[in-house]
Amino acid sequence: MNGAHRSRHALLRLLCGILALWLAALCMPAQAEYADVVLNRRAEKEGVRPVVFPHWFHRMRFRCKVCHSELGFKMRAGSNDVTMVDIIDGKFCGMCHNDRIAWGPANCDLCHSGLPGLKPGIYGGASTAGPGRW
Repeated sequence: MNGAHRSRHALLRLLCGILALWLAALCMPAQAEYADVVLNRRAEKEGVRPVVFPHWFHRMRFRCKVCHSELGFKMRAGSNDVTMVDIIDGKFCGMCHNDRIAWGPANCDLCHSGLPGLKPGIYGGASTAGPGRW
């Protein structure tokens, strides 16, 4: 085996290992607080699908204070008046969802993923099936 072939083989093994770990993580049930939050106060009025915010996913990675103190979200569901202008201006979700840390606001369907008519509120309990079930 020449050096280039060995290098490609090692890279392929590494990528397969990463893929295997990622698939294993998908199979594990998620455990966190407050499941999913549906935001639909103004979404459908503005002609877009409701937002499904995976609170459980963010809560597994960050302490409450990251979003609720540092980013300005109030601790009560429905009490935050977040607009797309805010997000584009780097406020609220836009602090991270800016195409540098996480996908940016141009990827509409990643957040606006709720079925039409979905009522605002908190769905699920201490565990959830995750995004995509909407």
